[in-house]
Amino acid sequence: MGQQLQENWLLAVIAVVVALLVLWWLIAASRRTRVEIARREDEDTPAKRNQALIDAPPAVSSATPVTIPPVMSGAVGGVGEAIEAAATPAAPAPADGGDDLTRIKGLGPKLAEQLRALGVTRYEQIAGWDDAEIDRIDAQLGRFQGRIRRDDWVAQARLLNAGDETAYESIFGKL
Repeated sequence: MGQQLQENWLLAVIAVVVALLVLWWLIAASRRTRVEIARREDEDTPAKRNQALIDAPPAVSSATPVTIPPVMSGAVGGVGEAIEAAATPAAPAPADGGDDLTRIKGLGPKLAEQLRALGVTRYEQIAGWDDAEIDRIDAQLGRFQGRIRRDDWVAQARLLNAGDETAYESIFGKL
């Protein structure tokens, strides 16, 4: 083999150079080309455009009075009752702040805030709900409708109100 290499050394050197060129080309081709864009100083950056939207006045003024249509008890699907319930002012939260409703599985901070606005602040209130009350509250939960029965808030509230965390965790999982 040594004699063959001595006789064809020029071909061996050319093969090594070609292999190095191919390797270099493969490595260079796999790198991404970086393109730098020069921005003009007078051009708005995305942050400036967004800040302009933030600083803009709201489209609807809070000074605009909200008119509530009259309640019609025979309306389609109980819409009149839902409007009437929404029009009644929410009961104020108790001085001690009520129970931590977010301990109920499936009831997050947004739902807890909605329930507080509806005057529901304690486990004992939820534990005492019957089907009619569940339907009334559920109709006011918007995109969260159906969560009361699906997550069984009433049973969870009964156990939390009784302070039976062991039974709660055996049925609904860890608090």
